[in-house]
Amino acid sequence: MDTRAVSVVIPTYGRDQVLLDTVEALLSLSNPPAEIVLADQTVRHDEATERVLHGWDDGGQVRWLCLPEPSIPRAMNQGLLAAAGPIVLFLDDDIRPDAELVEAHARAHLARPGELVAGRVLQPWHEGRADPEDKVPFGFNTLAPRSVTEFMGGNFSLPRDAALALGGFDENFVRVAYRFEAEFAFRWLQSGRRIRYEPGALIHHLKVPAGGTRTFGEHLTTMRPNHAVGAYYYALKTQRWRGLPSAVRRLGRAVATRHHLRRPWWIPLTLIAELHGFLWALMLLGRGPRYLGRGED
Repeated sequence: MDTRAVSVVIPTYGRDQVLLDTVEALLSLSNPPAEIVLADQTVRHDEATERVLHGWDDGGQVRWLCLPEPSIPRAMNQGLLAAAGPIVLFLDDDIRPDAELVEAHARAHLARPGELVAGRVLQPWHEGRADPEDKVPFGFNTLAPRSVTEFMGGNFSLPRDAALALGGFDENFVRVAYRFEAEFAFRWLQSGRRIRYEPGALIHHLKVPAGGTRTFGEHLTTMRPNHAVGAYYYALKTQRWRGLPSAVRRLGRAVATRHHLRRPWWIPLTLIAELHGFLWALMLLGRGPRYLGRGED
């Protein structure tokens, strides 16, 4: 298996120059992927970005899908449907790829067919250094491969057919879509498949402050349920009523922070956000999952 078997899918929202830089870096790899699919939820880019994206799309370097509304799992599902390769590599839209990123993912699938491959993510605060092997919790930044039970959504690959067979990603993970990766990992493992961490599949995450999920604000300074709903939906969906204790613990942890200790007036506002998120999660749970082929048009 070589990089020609790999389709890269990049869900993107509210990003301009950093998106262009990310795509340019991937196109410039000595062994680039077979294709790059942009699942773009941005209402409108700046003029320069629009011009470049149109040029790439017209020239065949990139397939530019313009989606009507922001939804991370829906964008990923549309990218999954559009991808032509048997292996789909999902990447964030604000990264710098290692020179062997795509090759490392392809080699991992050749060595372990049928597995989901979780790549290494070097964050700005790592300052170029790997975590120690015994770091808890595991942060997807060590130098030794291992079996894992979750993955980070900004750098992972999987067999397209297997992902489609599971119905893709649950589009009930709304707004920030917190814990959508964990829910997919849960179903993936429940189906008898495995997840493997591959440190050679490396990206440098730039963590650009504007765009992406940052569009929905910071969870500490909002009374909206954008960050909370996914956590409660994940707990209730995967554990049913056994998830209630973890939901209660989250409610307590949400206000047991230094931010709230220094600004106690935020405590009732955060509790409003959390309770709204919990009720929203109950509604989503009652409606049932929104997988590919089962959601609303």
